[in-house]
Amino acid sequence: MSETSARGRLKELIQKFAVVRGKVILSSGKEADYYIDLRRVTLQQEASGLVGQVMLDLLDEANLEFTNVGGLTMGADPVGTAIMHTAREKNRAVDAFVVRKAQKSYGMGRQVEGPSVEGRNVIVLEDTSTTGGSALTAVEGVRKAGGNVIAVAVIVDRDTGAKERIEEEAGVPYLFAYGKDELGL
Repeated sequence: MSETSARGRLKELIQKFAVVRGKVILSSGKEADYYIDLRRVTLQQEASGLVGQVMLDLLDEANLEFTNVGGLTMGADPVGTAIMHTAREKNRAVDAFVVRKAQKSYGMGRQVEGPSVEGRNVIVLEDTSTTGGSALTAVEGVRKAGGNVIAVAVIVDRDTGAKERIEEEAGVPYLFAYGKDELGL
């Protein structure tokens, strides 16, 4: 599917399945008139492949050289695996990883699971971000594991300060595929 049609179709699926209207309390504690539940999209069979294509295109358009993608577990997991599978279809080697909220106190004691990120250029992912807190936790975990975080990328930016906070605190670019205005929010 062409980049334009993939992007348009994913936008339709996000608007149809992920945008939930009504008063909600966000993880930041802020109240909003809508909620973006991107797991309804990232875990849906048609949308998953589109997520991989749209996000890989976004990263390629930014001319980023990377070998690993992932982020804080739950929101980032299906995004990372979608990118990994799309890259594989294009004969590119991109591994996914998962970052736990805290380092394990048992077993291997890891916070970052999956193929090693040590010495590798890494993209930290999230499905959507309000304050940037989850992405910053992932950036910190990846850096402790020896990874070189070169950007943070999300599917939907809520335009609530995450971009500015991540760019300031993590010192890396913040990229997003769709802004809230593009989704009619």
